[in-house]
Amino acid sequence: MPILAENKKAYYDYEILEKYEAGLVLSGPEVKSAKTGRINLAGSYINIDKNFQAWLVNCHISPYPPAIEIQKNYNPTHDKKLLLHKKEIASLVGSLHQKGLTALPLKMYTKGGLIKVEIGLSRGRKKWDKKELIKNRETEKRIKQRMKEY
Repeated sequence: MPILAENKKAYYDYEILEKYEAGLVLSGPEVKSAKTGRINLAGSYINIDKNFQAWLVNCHISPYPPAIEIQKNYNPTHDKKLLLHKKEIASLVGSLHQKGLTALPLKMYTKGGLIKVEIGLSRGRKKWDKKELIKNRETEKRIKQRMKEY
């Protein structure tokens, strides 16, 4: 399960409450470009429309260089459809109506030749939460170093 892209900033800026796995509808050149790691998840999010379809918004997949002739009018940040079960979409819709919750893509990876997206239901962290997170990480690092010394 090689990871193609990871949204590291989401783990820092948001507290992840739940995780979902979703398939992704892509064209052939998009799949080849994604498998070469030409993906950027920064600033992207999950949107669910009135027809209860999930969409990956603002995810940048660069055009595949050998297929530049086919992708003349290609928009790298167009909305990409996510494949989720009805129960998962219903759960997401119910959760997203709560104040302060949002759905973000955390990772994009391959699984059995298919491209999957890990979606995280998340709540934004405050500035003091982020500082506390860094402080805890640093103390754990120091403890591990001291344990190695003995």
